[in-house]
Amino acid sequence: MDPLLPAASWLMAVAALVSAVACLAAGRAVPWQGRQAALVMAAGMLLMATGSLDPLGGIIVGALLLLSAMLGTMGVRGMPSASACCHRALGSLVMAACMFESASTPAFGTGTGVQSGHGGHGFDGVLSAFVLVGALGVVGWAVAASGRRPRLHRGGAVRSLMVESWAMAGGVVAMCAGM
Repeated sequence: MDPLLPAASWLMAVAALVSAVACLAAGRAVPWQGRQAALVMAAGMLLMATGSLDPLGGIIVGALLLLSAMLGTMGVRGMPSASACCHRALGSLVMAACMFESASTPAFGTGTGVQSGHGGHGFDGVLSAFVLVGALGVVGWAVAASGRRPRLHRGGAVRSLMVESWAMAGGVVAMCAGM
């Protein structure tokens, strides 16, 4: 791992840690589906930020993120936390697409800390378009969620969920910008 990773990678790593810790701090306000999605997403962001994945590793982590997104929404219909779980699932899907696209580029894992990924071809691929639209969707969802108070959550859980939402959105944007 290169000790001089670009700023976007460091922001992504910090956002991943903040998001996971905030999700766990919310306690019972987040069902197991949401907790596992937040932890898998944080692990994926950390691995991507450190540049320690080869193309096969990126595909495996992308597949785990897809599975996590599906599990993250399983059984939450009608629950107060359904919106937040779907927000996490969207973040996981965007990260999975980014992993798949980055794994398909020739410069993946060159040890420079910067994979050519999206910036290498100007967002002209289908996965690049999905990542861009998905990242905008994650940020838009965080903005919309900031305007309303979650039902049945009080005090610290509300703050933790808000921090988690914004940290996840910041991490996805940093991932999109840096990879």
